[in-house]
Amino acid sequence: MTTPTEHVVRPRRSLLFVPALRPDRYWKALDAGADIVCVDMEDAVARPRKDEGRALALPLFEQASHPRVERMARINALSTPEGLKDLTAIIESKSPPPSIMIPKIRSAEEVQLLDSLLATGAAREIRYCVIIETNQALERAVEIARASPRIDSMIFGAVDMSADLRCRKAWEPLLYARSRLVHAAASAGIDLLDVPYLNLDDPEGLREEAMRCAALGFTGKASIHPSQLSAIHAAFTPDAATIEKARRVCAAFEADQTGLVVVDGELIELPVVRSMYRVLAIAERIGARARQ
Repeated sequence: MTTPTEHVVRPRRSLLFVPALRPDRYWKALDAGADIVCVDMEDAVARPRKDEGRALALPLFEQASHPRVERMARINALSTPEGLKDLTAIIESKSPPPSIMIPKIRSAEEVQLLDSLLATGAAREIRYCVIIETNQALERAVEIARASPRIDSMIFGAVDMSADLRCRKAWEPLLYARSRLVHAAASAGIDLLDVPYLNLDDPEGLREEAMRCAALGFTGKASIHPSQLSAIHAAFTPDAATIEKARRVCAAFEADQTGLVVVDGELIELPVVRSMYRVLAIAERIGARARQ
């Protein structure tokens, strides 16, 4: 039987940023346990050193792929000269990053233009993670999330968003923005990651924010240090009870001949079934990784 999932599900609970100017950290990051490792050529590189960052970052993706980690490069904004240089180098590369993180996107048309520019050679296989960090992007979040089949995930950029919205970078003032992105990502069937928690000396604050994001509907959270991964994974990894319920729901769905699925006295409709298949797919992938 065909399951009600629209694409291959992979865990995107955590994303670990690595500065482009520190390629030595890249190899350590791949073994740190994060689901995604992203080499940052934007915020982590000062403007006078952009060419240096690009020259150090892109050759990292010429190496053999890591079997358990999604590899990504964060480029500069497409509206800047640095972003155009990044894009040109990626187009010309025989081994471009498997995924790129795209900052400062403001419309679906920008994503579609990028599709056209990456339509040939090895660049045809590149996947996207789109940063939503401007008021314009927030307003058009659903359109952006659906703009390209290459988009696997979005990430909430709270620092720039709070400046654009003229609010404090805190949970309550940004709750509307986060909720709007949950709606957009769910509408498109893609993953949604939260901004990194920047205070490395506040593990309890990280744990609380990660749990809040998971409850709200985010599928993961970014990080700036490997020490943050355990708290993030604890928040976004389905527990044993959730996995067991998912097994029972999916088994009942596959055995059903009436179109009416009831589990534990609860009527189970298709959106719930989809979420349960997602739980099982993530649990399977995490289990497979643990066995490797």
